[in-house]
Amino acid sequence: MTKVPNVGAHAAVCAADGVLEGSDLVDYVLSGPLLASCGLTPESVRENAAEWERLGRQLAVQLEFDYEHLDRIQRLRIFHYYLPVYFWVDGQLRAHRERGGGKTALVLGISAPQGCGKTTIVEQLEALCNWLGVAAASVSIDDFYLTRADQAALAEANPGNRLLQLRGNAGTHDLALGSATIQELRGLRQAGATAAVPRYDKSAFGGLGDRAPQSAWPVVKGPLEVVFFEGWMSGFAPLPDPAAAAAVDPSLALVNEMLGAYREAWDALVDSWLVIRIGDPQWVFKWRLQAEERMKAGGKAGMSAEQIADFVSRFIPAYAAFLPRLYAAGPTTAQPGRTLIIEVDQNRSPVAQQPAPVV
Repeated sequence: MTKVPNVGAHAAVCAADGVLEGSDLVDYVLSGPLLASCGLTPESVRENAAEWERLGRQLAVQLEFDYEHLDRIQRLRIFHYYLPVYFWVDGQLRAHRERGGGKTALVLGISAPQGCGKTTIVEQLEALCNWLGVAAASVSIDDFYLTRADQAALAEANPGNRLLQLRGNAGTHDLALGSATIQELRGLRQAGATAAVPRYDKSAFGGLGDRAPQSAWPVVKGPLEVVFFEGWMSGFAPLPDPAAAAAVDPSLALVNEMLGAYREAWDALVDSWLVIRIGDPQWVFKWRLQAEERMKAGGKAGMSAEQIADFVSRFIPAYAAFLPRLYAAGPTTAQPGRTLIIEVDQNRSPVAQQPAPVV
């Protein structure tokens, strides 16, 4: 396990009172758990204290936090989580350029279970990069689901497979569309060049979903520097023994077979990987329930607890089968020096003892 310096009670006091700046900010940053994992040293933090504060203030603006009155969770989110990861991303981009990768944008794959906060961190990283003048765009594997007609045909062709009746698992994505989109974005290096990014409308057909019309796709302008590519099952490797997949869930055998095509179609296009690890896949149910409750509180329709349980149950077999390998060996195309695995708790905050590198 990776340990970071413990600056003692002073940082705890700073975390509770007053605005973070100067030595108080440095002490608080040094008490965070991600520095070593992200390749940050105490010396680099001290030397760049002003930049930590500048970027922290910008993140507070993006997150609609009051920087002068950050609460404990807000401070942790900015200085113990998002900023260390941002500095790691910045290092990956510089290394990408030094390797001669300047002809393409850095493709950073983010693999994280549903509900653990991956969408939020991607949004913040993308916004921060763009604010700094480093052109960035993001895309999700959710944007590459099959059209409603193709998903219906897949379900009809596999009537006994509950994991393929609805979108989500391997086999329910348009691999060609995803591959073409990522390749177009990573090659979007010329000023004035543009690319339309597919979007999926999850509310279509009463919640069954469908690909949004192309007229609704956002247009990204070049030159791009970073492409964030996130997904709940990104980097998953199929089990080599089909019987092992069937033992987890009979319906998983075909999903396991279909998963094999994802490595070449998508994972091979990823330059660096960020994996957000969780202690128990069952937390996904809790997080989904919280999200639905927030939707209902805001006057929107939401699923019942029973509907949520049914929804989440369609993903649990894949988590059970594929997460152990992901956590033990990294994503399918992970490379040394280009893979960051961090662990968060049920509150979506980094745990004190981070996992050791596996790649």
